[in-house]
Amino acid sequence: MTSLLAAAAFFVLLHLLVSGTRVRDAITGAIGQGPYTGLFALASIAGLTWLGFAFAAARADPGNAAYWQVTPVTRHIQLGLQLLAMLLIVPGLTTPNPTGVRQEGALERPDVVKGMLRITRHPFLWGVAIWALGHLLVNGDRASLVLFGSMLVLALFGTSSIDAKRKRALGATWDGFAAQTSNVPFAAILAGKQSLKLGEIGWWRILLAVAIWAALVWGHPYMFGVAALP
Repeated sequence: MTSLLAAAAFFVLLHLLVSGTRVRDAITGAIGQGPYTGLFALASIAGLTWLGFAFAAARADPGNAAYWQVTPVTRHIQLGLQLLAMLLIVPGLTTPNPTGVRQEGALERPDVVKGMLRITRHPFLWGVAIWALGHLLVNGDRASLVLFGSMLVLALFGTSSIDAKRKRALGATWDGFAAQTSNVPFAAILAGKQSLKLGEIGWWRILLAVAIWAALVWGHPYMFGVAALP
C-alpha cells in the first residue's frame, strides 16, 4: 500500500504542482518547451506504470480491506456513469480545444466554441472524473480508494490548473474564450452564454463513444479480471 500511496502522490503532484503552476514556466524558460514536453511525457508514463503495478500489488494484498461492496443497484449506476464518461472523453479527445496539449492555436478559429465546448471547456477531464467516481461507487477497497480517488482529485483540480496556466500564457485571448465557455458542464448553457447543439459534436464521435463503452463493458473481465455486467 505504501508504494501505491507514493505512486498516486507522485502522479497527482507531477500534474498539479509541476505542470499546472509557475514551476512549469520556470522549467520551460530554462530548458525550452520541447525538452520539457518530452521529459514530462516520460515522467507521466513512468508514473502511470508505477501506479498500475502498485495498484495490482496492493489489491492482492491480504490487508486490503473493503469498506463497501458492489450491489445490483450500484452496478447499474456504474454502467450509466461509464457511458456518460465516454460521451465526454471521446468527443473531448477528438475535438479541437485550446485547453488541450499544444492546441492553443485553436483560439484563432472564429468558431472555436462549438459542439462539446459549448457544454464544458474540459470535457476530457470531467469524463475522467465521472469515470473515477463510478469506479469508487463499486470498489470500496483501500487500494481502489487510493487509485480512483487520486484520479478524481487530479481531474477535478486539473481543470482549474489548466485554466490558470492558459490565462498566464495567453492573457486576454484566453479571457475571451473563458468568458464564452464554462468549466463546470452545462453552466454556460444554463447561464445563457451558449446553447446545446448536439449535431455540432459530431454523431460519429457519439457513436464511437458508445462503441468504446460497449467494448469496455464486454471486455472488462478479460482485460481487468472483473465483470462489469450484472
